[in-house]
Amino acid sequence: MKKIIFGITSLTLGGAERVLVDIANELKKEYEVTIFTLYSDGEFESQLDYGIKLVSVYNKPYKELNIFQKKYMSFSMINKTFRRKIFDKYIKGKYDIEIAFLEGPITWIFSEYSNAKKIAWVHNDITQVFGNDKKAKMKLNLSEECYKEYDSLVFVSKDNLERFNKIYKDNKTYKQVIYNYINSNNVITKSNMYFPNEYNNKDIIFTVVSRLTSQKGIDRLINVHAKLIKDYKYHIFVIGDGPLKDELTSKINNLHIEDTFHLLGKKENPYPYIKNATYFMLPSIYEGYGMVIEEAKILSKFILITDTAAREAVINYKNSIVVPNTDDGIYNGMKKLIENKIEDNTKEKFDNKYIINDIVDLIER
Repeated sequence: MKKIIFGITSLTLGGAERVLVDIANELKKEYEVTIFTLYSDGEFESQLDYGIKLVSVYNKPYKELNIFQKKYMSFSMINKTFRRKIFDKYIKGKYDIEIAFLEGPITWIFSEYSNAKKIAWVHNDITQVFGNDKKAKMKLNLSEECYKEYDSLVFVSKDNLERFNKIYKDNKTYKQVIYNYINSNNVITKSNMYFPNEYNNKDIIFTVVSRLTSQKGIDRLINVHAKLIKDYKYHIFVIGDGPLKDELTSKINNLHIEDTFHLLGKKENPYPYIKNATYFMLPSIYEGYGMVIEEAKILSKFILITDTAAREAVINYKNSIVVPNTDDGIYNGMKKLIENKIEDNTKEKFDNKYIINDIVDLIER
């Protein structure tokens, strides 16, 4: 039985993390699977099937590291000597296939030389993922060299593949698009576990599930809501946590919209919130394929998204609207849905089991 190791920063609540858990649980039927993380104690660890091994650099979450440990890890990721030490200790020579499942540090570590087959997943627009600060260009250049060390690169959207090719024109590595996999039966089962008390006595509900980061556009959604709520009655619920939580909370309070714009924090099971919402939203500034959109499709929700790479997820899905990636685009899209109270018009069964076959074909390629 071939041995596979996946690398990801941690298994905390997040889109790529959710996808990896479902992929690992499926591949375990044919392979010996290990997951390498930099930090442990992620919420999704408990959802891994028995027999999947976990290996971590730190046996604690990132937030529990001391200042020295955080600085050490930050330095280690951009220093080849230190990355090599981590790779040699935890990965080299132990596996047949090494898969970096996230951009940045994990991809840099897994690019170190070994005799294993190397695969890297790209979940986001590579031109945006490192931000635009002073270190962004350095990280882009480092990634450019690291991606050349892989046998195959996987992109979760055609848009991300095209953007990658524009910025890394000299990369000749084999590339293909494989959309995100998620176990639809698990989503449906978990969506029926409870009804959110927060939804009681509310007519129109927009629900967002995302990290509270600048990428996800929650800041501008607050601005849109502050204008739209003056003329319409509805509520927005955001499921998720992240570094902008305090900043967003302050903004909501300062605009006096805390009665209608709700930050509920992270939920290990967000599916009842998606299922029982009127509309599902993803107002991102940039996106990959948008795994949470697949979850909303499984639950037959009407979906509003901004025009990002995530548009590929709703090409053949009738219950959706793609709006311009601007404040006005979001405003007008929400206004249309509120005024027309568009109902779900399809209950088609959604399944993407074929994606596992594509992954197996890549591994055996």
